[in-house]
Amino acid sequence: MFAIFKRELMGYYQTPIGYVFMGLFLLISGFFFAYNHLFTGSAYYSSFLGSIFFIFIFAIPLLTMRSISEERRQKTDQLLLTSPVSISDIVIGKFLAASSVFFVTLLVTVLYAVVVGTYGDLAVAQTAGAYIGFFLLGLCFIAIGILISALTENQVTAAFFTFFSLLFVWLINLVKQVVPADNLSGIIFAAALGVALSAYLFFNTRSWIVGGIAVIVSAIIIVLLALIDHTVYTGLIGNALGWISLLDRYNSFNLGILKLDAVVFYLSFCAVFLFITIRVIEKRRWT
Repeated sequence: MFAIFKRELMGYYQTPIGYVFMGLFLLISGFFFAYNHLFTGSAYYSSFLGSIFFIFIFAIPLLTMRSISEERRQKTDQLLLTSPVSISDIVIGKFLAASSVFFVTLLVTVLYAVVVGTYGDLAVAQTAGAYIGFFLLGLCFIAIGILISALTENQVTAAFFTFFSLLFVWLINLVKQVVPADNLSGIIFAAALGVALSAYLFFNTRSWIVGGIAVIVSAIIIVLLALIDHTVYTGLIGNALGWISLLDRYNSFNLGILKLDAVVFYLSFCAVFLFITIRVIEKRRWT
């Protein structure tokens, strides 16, 4: 894994990708820091990180678009897949390399906090919490980008779909407010999740029996829950979107509060997307 990590990390700085990412990130963040703090004299630094969430939408696709798709385009993925290194080591090594570039770039912005602390009253604990949350949030976005890069062999396509995926994540709170909240919509949503789970089991086992059992069990659970409490599906879509919202969990970090459940959620989110990426590559390896 270390060899993959070192190779990928060097690749970011031997090509323009790493410098473009860092330049774009620091340019936008520097502008917002100057506008929100230098020009106004504000010492509320944690608000600065909250104001540049949108930077992930543009910067992360640049960082992750080539991680796996470029290997497929150049056919060097065959060399990796036949090497003694496991697929999990490959994926984790690429993820850690991209995360390291992001970490170094984020570390540069600590200079902004030093400026605020030198000439104003900096809330150190609150700022530290905001940075931890911002870093964890970035890791989740990188994990999404790595997965999408594994699904295509074209960098532009990977960047395109990563952009819109991150845009959806960024707008998920807005989407949550406009989705239907009636009981019927919740039942249809639950049924769709059951079908999706059944399809996943079928495509992984190639067994109609397993897929059929999953459909029947899902239907029974949905009916039983509706009979026990007819309001259980009211607002289900909005609640589900709120539960997977990445930005909502950042609020506690922005206040300097390190909630264990939020940290576990972010790390689990990364682990799930990396696991899916590994499964995607393994499936391609054996087909």
